[in-house]
Amino acid sequence: MAAWAEGHWLSNDGLRLHYRDYAGDEGRPPIICIPGLTRNARDFEAVAGRLAGDWRVICVELRGRGESAYAKDAMTYVPPVYLQDLEALIRELALDRFILFGTSLGGLLTMLLSNSQQGRLKGALINDIGPELDPAGLTRIRSYVGRSQSWPTWLHAARYFAEAQAGIYPGWTLDQWLAQAKRLCRLGQNGRIVFDYDMRIAEPFKAPDGTAGFDPWMALAGLEDVPTLVVRGERSDLLSATTLEKMHARLPDMESVTVPNVGHTPLLDEPEAVAAIDRLLERVLARA
Repeated sequence: MAAWAEGHWLSNDGLRLHYRDYAGDEGRPPIICIPGLTRNARDFEAVAGRLAGDWRVICVELRGRGESAYAKDAMTYVPPVYLQDLEALIRELALDRFILFGTSLGGLLTMLLSNSQQGRLKGALINDIGPELDPAGLTRIRSYVGRSQSWPTWLHAARYFAEAQAGIYPGWTLDQWLAQAKRLCRLGQNGRIVFDYDMRIAEPFKAPDGTAGFDPWMALAGLEDVPTLVVRGERSDLLSATTLEKMHARLPDMESVTVPNVGHTPLLDEPEAVAAIDRLLERVLARA
């Protein structure tokens, strides 16, 4: 596993936020990885481990996730505030150009960031999300986010995910489910395994307008002149094939790849995703 340096930055409202910084070629734009709603920097271990050395990879943890501080006000767990936090990191690291890899919520934030300060975004990967969200996926996510659970051992947690996510990753082995549990969870203070996020992130997400506040199709337009890759899981219940077709119509130069027999979301270590990521980065370098 590639080594990383621990990094921290302060949000505008004083939260100490965390990122992993994998060293790479400083002559290339760094890759900023933004995880999904309940996820953390560990989601990108495989991506960073493969690319580190050739590319600097910065894996952020949004407020209320992983080692980032939990917010005092749950209503700051919304995209406009996440954007402010990410802009604070970009200023802190003095990044005048970068690539964004965004999974799910991170993909929406990638689209939104593409609309500010044109020219600094050199490439974008959107993982299993689009401007239109399939209601089935939203319903599934709302059914579990913010529900506190715990398990006595990692094996118990792995078996829980093997049952709960069987339709997302059919055919996974127990070792893969153990790895999934360790991506999603942490050891709590009482010695039990718990989810690694603030349960209160569900409060704004479950509100009637929890996914509103901006026009996603307008946000997507910011990627018009940016090398872009969309990765979709074949079994995804959040990004439909129809929405992906509409995205191609809006962004004719966009590449997309569908990962077979995977739901929401691909891990980006699948052969189809790996090859597509390499093509995206080649396109970025060709424009440098």
